[in-house]
Amino acid sequence: MNFNLSEEQLNKLDQSELIKLILEQQKQIEKMDLKLQKFLEEIADSNRRRFGRSSEAFNADGQLSFGIVDENLVIFNEIEAIHDEEVQDNPGPVTKPKRPKGKKEADLSKLDVVEVTPYDMSDEELAKAFPDEGYKRLPDEVLKRYYFVPSKVGVEEIHIAIYSGAKSEKMVKAKFPAYLMRNSLISPSVEAGIINAKFVNAAPYYRIEKQFEADGINITRQEMARWTIASAERYLSILYDYLHQRMYDYHVLQADETPVLVNKDGRPAGSKSYMWVYRTGMHHEHPIVLYEYQKTRNASHPREFLKDFSGVCVTDGYQVYHTIEKEREDLKIAGCFAHARRRFDEALKAMPKGTQKGSLAYKALAMIQAIYNADNALKDLPPDERLMKRQLVVKPLVEAYFAWCHANEHNLSVKGKTANGISYSISQEKYLKVFLEDPYIPLDNNAAERAIRGFCIGKKNFVMIDTVSGAKASAIIYSLVETARANDLNVYQYMKYLLTVIPNHMDDTNTDFCERLLPWSDALPEECHKKK
Repeated sequence: MNFNLSEEQLNKLDQSELIKLILEQQKQIEKMDLKLQKFLEEIADSNRRRFGRSSEAFNADGQLSFGIVDENLVIFNEIEAIHDEEVQDNPGPVTKPKRPKGKKEADLSKLDVVEVTPYDMSDEELAKAFPDEGYKRLPDEVLKRYYFVPSKVGVEEIHIAIYSGAKSEKMVKAKFPAYLMRNSLISPSVEAGIINAKFVNAAPYYRIEKQFEADGINITRQEMARWTIASAERYLSILYDYLHQRMYDYHVLQADETPVLVNKDGRPAGSKSYMWVYRTGMHHEHPIVLYEYQKTRNASHPREFLKDFSGVCVTDGYQVYHTIEKEREDLKIAGCFAHARRRFDEALKAMPKGTQKGSLAYKALAMIQAIYNADNALKDLPPDERLMKRQLVVKPLVEAYFAWCHANEHNLSVKGKTANGISYSISQEKYLKVFLEDPYIPLDNNAAERAIRGFCIGKKNFVMIDTVSGAKASAIIYSLVETARANDLNVYQYMKYLLTVIPNHMDDTNTDFCERLLPWSDALPEECHKKK
């Protein structure tokens, strides 16, 4: 319709034509408003990603009440669902949270205590202080503070006795433990220190090199790289493969992946490679975390890694897992509610603060928060009871959320983040409901994301991995490091123990000895465990 009409032309229009013209103009204005809103949302989200905090916390108390008015409309009680508006807008003075009573003493009780020389008074000082009377000694005043001992590097000199016959040339050497990389200066303690610095504290080799220099030892970054790759390939890979087989004892796994640049992989510069991570479900005890380096992100890699696995794999909705599920009868894929809520969280943060409440994104977050709160309340229950309560308490909230999504699916004409969140939830509905069927399936894939976070922090510091062998070695070491952390071990002591024990079993015909090296094994030395 032509909107560029003269005053004379407008005067000639009858009432119905004028109404039609005005309505058409309103539609055009609404479309422009929606496009402008999407544009502003994208700018706000871009600025938030660049300058803002990454927290996805949602401030709702979770006491949500859902009620289905009819099959197409879902209502939830906002008064019960959301903190009082006046309290939100006028929170009052900020008070520092109180430290729990006894926390300081509990923290100190985990540490070794070294008594320093006591501060006493001499007889002369006491006589001067009490000239006309005797004295008695009261209980000491005890002050406590942390102490720190800087790293110390030295040389281990190992003497191995050699004997020869008095009348013959026969020679016998005393038995001694296998040597880590014979004719090299590396030791289990030094390599464990390098692994702890690089794979736990995310320090690049050049920084570790500088620290060694400060400690008076000349170990180059090239030597560290060679030692670390050799340790992974020769020794630590044995336990990695054993853990891979043990992972199949569980029926719930979680998977994720992240890109990484590998400098010398035979492809053009800047080609993306990927670190894949698989871990046992968060509701299983004795967690196992395994990394795997691959050049691409296609389905062949999880297909191969999971070929002997039977059960449920929790993912973020990446299509390759759904492809593999269709190929097999013994594999089921479960979805991640954190990815569903993330889109609404991004939409909410892109809105001006005064417009957030009452928006569809706000309502979606409140409903998802209710699901989380209900399910988190069941986490300490026995599996059978958790499954029963999920069906009774959590399932109605999930069904109400998806009914709400379907009711609002066509209410958004412009594909902004809110519309994207709704369409994502609907497309993933089948997978997002799988957790209701099994008490061991988590609500989201956050445990896998946490497992890969250490690598993501590290790659920001080292930017890229130089070689494919370095990438594969990194996958092995990150696997053992993250598995140790997930089982509450002291990573340095555990890696030192592995590099001391495994070389002694290189001639074994089987890997049964690995059972004693598992992070939850009772055979581990006490120092491998964090102090409780």
